[in-house]
Amino acid sequence: MPLPADSHVPSRSDLAWAISVGGITTVAFAIFVVFAWYFSATLFLVFAGVLLGVALNAITQLLGRVMGGPQPLRLALVCVLLAAMLGGLLYLGGATIASQAKTLSSTLKSQVVSVKTYLEQHGVDTSYFDFNSILSEVPKDGEKETTAAEIPGTVAPSTAPIPRTSNLPSAGTIASSGGAIVTQTLKILLGTVGAVGNFFIVLFLGLAFAAQPSVYRRGLLQLTPRKHRAPVTVVVDRISDTLQRWLVAQMITMVAVGAVTWLGLKLIGIPSAFILGVQAGLLAFIPTVGAILGGLIVVLASLASGWFAGASAFVLFMAVHALESYILTPILQRQALDIPPATLFAFQITLGVVFGVWGLALALPVMAIGKVVIDFLREDDEDPAQEREAATA
Repeated sequence: MPLPADSHVPSRSDLAWAISVGGITTVAFAIFVVFAWYFSATLFLVFAGVLLGVALNAITQLLGRVMGGPQPLRLALVCVLLAAMLGGLLYLGGATIASQAKTLSSTLKSQVVSVKTYLEQHGVDTSYFDFNSILSEVPKDGEKETTAAEIPGTVAPSTAPIPRTSNLPSAGTIASSGGAIVTQTLKILLGTVGAVGNFFIVLFLGLAFAAQPSVYRRGLLQLTPRKHRAPVTVVVDRISDTLQRWLVAQMITMVAVGAVTWLGLKLIGIPSAFILGVQAGLLAFIPTVGAILGGLIVVLASLASGWFAGASAFVLFMAVHALESYILTPILQRQALDIPPATLFAFQITLGVVFGVWGLALALPVMAIGKVVIDFLREDDEDPAQEREAATA
């Protein structure tokens, strides 16, 4: 029996509603992607502040298990202790940072020259590699400077003596030199102000989140519709718990890596072993890539003391890497994150290429948040299937 004509109206209106909702959702998602792309640095900066707040809150909660007391007092004590540790590091290592950077730079340039020469001697064309920016200040053996007379289309300047009328430079020379000095000074000032500003932004956001975590949690939940508030609450709590456990484990790993590297380099006899240990510990925050970069810096810095010191530093780097990968990470983070290394490395490289240093440094916490959300959605999909299996059993 054919249905009345009026029965097709609801189905058509439902289809139109579904198409409208799908189109609006697609456009909103595209706008969000464009916004995140253009303001990625700001978003990562805010995310770094959130991570600092989560870390401070985690340390404050751990301190509460030991001594108790109100949360603001414990947070103030944690901040004072961290500030004292940072001040001690700067006091002990600040005087050697400049000399260590200069030594590392000269060592890196000399090693690049050696690698380039070795490749050319064995018939490898090095024109595909960008050595010019590194070797711009390193003259080649037997190479003379190119004069204006050797450049086609130019006329050699006259060698006749030019009478001097004054020892003072011309006004144009003074203006051009002054403009160059002002430009370089502005670049240095803007770079310094930007770095210091980002540091204080992250510090302020971290302290603000750690001071009143419940306020921001409640505000985030109130932004969600009431019918979806319960599952969003579960996801937010799981993300907070996962990030707290991961950050605590990561801080313990960083301290262990820095201490072992410092003591090992000190036993080998490497100058500025303390600073190299500090940078190795800080770079341990970035999984895989940070360990490789930290080991490369340690080995290159050790080469200034000879090949034996460099080989010993490489052995130390392999030992520290094994300690981090096969002992500390499985023990400390087995309950925090369970992400395959190849997946994490691929995600790190992708975010590093797309977003630069911020993406490389914060790839793991971003992936951890995505994993928590995916696991929660999979649980929702599995629950109805399990209920149907239990009903039919």
